[in-house]
Amino acid sequence: MTKKIRKNILVKTALLLMFISVVGCGSKEEKTSKAAQPVMAPALVLDAAPEATAAKPPVATTASTAVESKKGIDSSGIAVEVDGVKLTKEQLEADLQKKLATLKGQIPAEGLEQAKVEIRRNLVDEFVVRTLLGKEVGTKKVTATEKEVADILESMKSQLPAGMTMDDLLKKNKIDAAKMRDEIGMNIRINKLVMQELGGKVKIADKEISDFYNKNLDKFKKPESIHARHLLVSKVSGDTDKIKAEKRTKAEELRKQLVSGADFADLAKKNSDCPSKEQGGDLGTFTRGQMVKPFEDAAFSQEKNAIGPVVETDFGFHIIEVLEHQSPQVVKLDGETKKQIQAFLERQKQQDAFDGLVKRLKAGANIVVYGK
Repeated sequence: MTKKIRKNILVKTALLLMFISVVGCGSKEEKTSKAAQPVMAPALVLDAAPEATAAKPPVATTASTAVESKKGIDSSGIAVEVDGVKLTKEQLEADLQKKLATLKGQIPAEGLEQAKVEIRRNLVDEFVVRTLLGKEVGTKKVTATEKEVADILESMKSQLPAGMTMDDLLKKNKIDAAKMRDEIGMNIRINKLVMQELGGKVKIADKEISDFYNKNLDKFKKPESIHARHLLVSKVSGDTDKIKAEKRTKAEELRKQLVSGADFADLAKKNSDCPSKEQGGDLGTFTRGQMVKPFEDAAFSQEKNAIGPVVETDFGFHIIEVLEHQSPQVVKLDGETKKQIQAFLERQKQQDAFDGLVKRLKAGANIVVYGK
């Protein structure tokens, strides 16, 4: 099933989910599933861990009709009030700065003011939703055990990127361990509350799965793909025609060695100018549109296991070997696909239940958002 189907809709409402991009050569050639796949770092609060669904309530939605807006009224520095619970403007600005710190370097200067407006709006709505849900779990005496919290923490630790510790994660999000445990506990309680809305269990019928599959066949198409490796003799800005010719000659000589039986991985490791040389030149699997055009055309027209001719791109001279060539296909509705569809539909029903719960709580609450 495609990534569109597998995308988890039960995501953040309090702190931002962080992505750490693992970048390969920095060129379009290297943007493969192996070299440029974003690694999802466990986020705190409602996204405590990417796969720890017990700590990830559905995303909060805004029900503006339930909010009274009083622009121009300062009310002694209050930003928003929910059934008497207040968020001060001072705290809102502090939360804004904390959020901006986690996004340092990601927001262009010209978009900073608009970003602040959006973040403030989200923080206000997050406060409203968290306050209402906190009150509701308290009223219904929904609890989270120490073991449940500990399990989520262990899941988070197991999914941290290489070289990152829990302390690093806490520092990056500017939160202490006690606060994180409290937030995880609250998230678990909110999920239990959502499950109560669903009668304790999400039921997905076989017909729902087959209907979803048949109505979304376009999402189950696997495009034509290539698994290839390459050896690069790179060009640099300012190379003269003579230097380019010498580099092409070097690539041709390396190709002759490969055609004569030299080990591709060994030769790439010793001679390639691309960081992929550490993997023997392996670029992983890629589809059309991920590579620069000359490289793509050569790779997709080349015979499997053949050493192709030297191909020139803006990056230099490439020698390509296609290891696997997969034709376009539609993923079958087998056991694994059914499991993935079922998981998606379960999350969808949880999201719907969460949305309904939040809408009902907002409708019955006294919510006042004051002006700037």
